Amino acid sequence: MKNRKGLVMVYTGDGKGKTTAALGLALRAIGHGEKVYMIQFMKGSPNYGEIKAEKYLPNFQIVQKGRDAFVKKNEPLQEDLKLAQEGMELAREIISQGEYDLVILDEINVAVDYGLVKEEEVLNLIELKPEWVTLVLTGRYAHEKILEKADMISDVKEVRHHYQKGIEAQAGIEY
Repeated sequence: MKNRKGLVMVYTGDGKGKTTAALGLALRAIGHGEKVYMIQFMKGSPNYGEIKAEKYLPNFQIVQKGRDAFVKKNEPLQEDLKLAQEGMELAREIISQGEYDLVILDEINVAVDYGLVKEEEVLNLIELKPEWVTLVLTGRYAHEKILEKADMISDVKEVRHHYQKGIEAQAGIEY
């Protein structure tokens, strides 16, 4: 696939489905024999369905670089900062090697907004990306300079959410 044009794609907004959209893109790429690498920032639970599904999918690797707990905005723990930097180092390595056709940085926009990762670091990753690699950046609060570099932006808007009816998070739907 090295003769194709890789893209920078952003899934942002306040609605549900940004990670789900990226995973759908991953499934589509795998169906075409492409290799996919996903790094989840600010997530660290083995209970996510995509973590469990990894063993069933060829050419798909997923790594979590977060704790199994919420990060407080403007009050990250040292561990949160350390894991985010490990995620960025891994992202630089994976992207620069160019072995994966699709690289997904899940919740990277939130990590930037929460101060775990510098916006400049993400912009540098975009510049580092080989021409054939597609880079997907997910999460609310995508910063303007990152959006300016994107080839595709989907702003996922919440119209209604089942949480409003008191329906709790469900396996296979929210995680």
